[in-house]
Amino acid sequence: MFLVPLALTIYAFIDCLNTSEEETKHLPKIAWVFIILLFWIVGPVVWLIAGKARHTAAGAPGPGSWQRNRRQQWVAPDDNPDFLKSLKDDRKREAETEEERGGRDGTNPDDKAPPAS
Repeated sequence: MFLVPLALTIYAFIDCLNTSEEETKHLPKIAWVFIILLFWIVGPVVWLIAGKARHTAAGAPGPGSWQRNRRQQWVAPDDNPDFLKSLKDDRKREAETEEERGGRDGTNPDDKAPPAS
């Protein structure tokens, strides 16, 4: 009889402390802490019912809906125009770098020395 309300109070207290100020409803967070600790059985129950903005109700945004929306927005790399543009830019930079190396050495990278016999 004593352990269940104690466990409920500890759970509600820790939940209240871990909740951000923006997610608390109706009262400031410090007021909820006092309510949970002073009104031993009623305080934790009121916190769990009305103290925190919960997003697990049907139709409300939650982790499942976020993941579903995220998957729909994902684009394969070969279909992503930004990725394809970055590849083109990388190739262009590599070609310019090769061109600069060839110009500094005085040799053309296309020139090949005949094999020595």
